[in-house]
Amino acid sequence: MSTTESPERPAPEQAESPEPLEAARVPAPRRGGRTPRRLALAVALGLVAGTCAGYLVQAGRTPDKLLPLSQPTLAQAAGKGPGPLSAAQDHQVKADGDLRKLLLEKPGGTRANPHIESDDGWLDLTAYAELYTKPDVAFRELLGDEFRRSAITGWTESGNRTVEIRLVQFRQVEAQTAVDRAFYARTWAADDDHTRSWPIPGTGDGEIFVHDRPESRFGSGYLAEAHAWRGDIAMEMWVGDTRPIPPARVRELARQQMERL
Repeated sequence: MSTTESPERPAPEQAESPEPLEAARVPAPRRGGRTPRRLALAVALGLVAGTCAGYLVQAGRTPDKLLPLSQPTLAQAAGKGPGPLSAAQDHQVKADGDLRKLLLEKPGGTRANPHIESDDGWLDLTAYAELYTKPDVAFRELLGDEFRRSAITGWTESGNRTVEIRLVQFRQVEAQTAVDRAFYARTWAADDDHTRSWPIPGTGDGEIFVHDRPESRFGSGYLAEAHAWRGDIAMEMWVGDTRPIPPARVRELARQQMERL
């Protein structure tokens, strides 16, 4: 019996040994982790306890008397206080009434001024803005200036001399508009050439302006103007003539008008 040789079996491959694992790094425990929290809590409790103890001590003490005032006792005036102002003395009562009654009355012997564009003496916002060379711009500015109302009067004196007076009132919630309007009107009037000016008595900064050269925009006539203010009312006066205008007449009219305010 023959024997068959068994095939050679390859030697089993040796498994590669794995690389040694790196030792796990366990973080070292933190020292004193709870100690700061405990200290903070102890401090907070100490503050609360100290506050309560101080309050109890203060509450149990007898209140100290206040130091006497250095000012001597003032004697109280005897009698009743002043009464309310009369309507003639209270400016606000006059200003809130019929604005047309504050205008100068037409002098005797005068005629109607044909340039007055009002039947009842009132000028609403649109009518007043139409008096400017650029009514649309004036309308927007008057709205921003808190226009309230306006009254107008005028007449024709001897010859061709015309007088026109306007009182323009503002609400003045946001600004002192009346004084600003009068200031800018005086500034524009003073900028014209061949112009003289005089103060209006009793008004502080009110002025009259007489233009000594005829103005083509006013029908080739002479022009004088006056601007002043009082409270929430701005006063405008215009005097026109075909001849030079005497300053004394304009100044007197302006003074009389401002006295009514």
